[in-house]
Amino acid sequence: MNPIARLIKKQEEEFWKQSSPEELWRRILTGQEPQLVWGRHFFKHIPTDPRCKLCNAPFQGIGAPLMRLIGKGKSKLNPRFCQSCLDVSPVGGAEIELSMVFADVRGSTALAEKMDPMEFSRLIDRFYSTATKLFIQTDGLIDRLIGDQVIVLYLPGLAGPNHAAIAIESAKELLRATGHARPEGPWIRVGAGVHTGRAFVGKVGQEGVTDFTVLGDAPNVAARLSSSAQAGEILVSEAAVAAAHIVADSLGMRTLALKGRREAMKVWVERIAPIVDSPGRATPE
Repeated sequence: MNPIARLIKKQEEEFWKQSSPEELWRRILTGQEPQLVWGRHFFKHIPTDPRCKLCNAPFQGIGAPLMRLIGKGKSKLNPRFCQSCLDVSPVGGAEIELSMVFADVRGSTALAEKMDPMEFSRLIDRFYSTATKLFIQTDGLIDRLIGDQVIVLYLPGLAGPNHAAIAIESAKELLRATGHARPEGPWIRVGAGVHTGRAFVGKVGQEGVTDFTVLGDAPNVAARLSSSAQAGEILVSEAAVAAAHIVADSLGMRTLALKGRREAMKVWVERIAPIVDSPGRATPE
């Protein structure tokens, strides 16, 4: 490790000794530690993807050598994080209120059957790339890219107190970016769910295998909203609408019986495109 990286690592180790891990994580996640917010805003302008999931430090392009010099190369514990964010920070987190966006490709099984594997791979990669760039620019934290799904966290410590409104608008922008507002239709069919609630957010795992994620009932609700949304739809929970201070009169309303929940849930529907009942073939532009 070079002298600059050693110095930065020492400073970060001293930071984590200030208080208990839980208290420091709470301050970071709720915006009481501005260093992370400043770093994310700064690093997101340095080329290029892929990036550290937490601080946006680039792992490729012209910025990568500089990141390695200051101790922000890829972590050996999890290559989606830099060494600075994951290797030094302790396991732990905090229960906070946050907003989440879950977005799924509709009809992906049918697409995979119709398309050549490489063609399907390029289509999904294009979806991932489009979503990642959009959500990073709106201060979302990409939690997962799994199969045909993108999971994004809007933390008050990163997105600010208006995280619910930003999450809803970002979901709308994703549907526009995938072509749902075009007369000719989308280049890939996507539905999304947005929910605001309390959940555990933090670093989990054992020594050698760790990750930064969200746990609890709130992400389960967001996931079920997303799976219930049709192509061109965003299903927004009452909690998210209330937190975003949105007048819902212009939105459609639907009552859903979500799997695993005793009572039906009222959700608001934001449509970016007409509902399509039959699965269509999405093709890259």
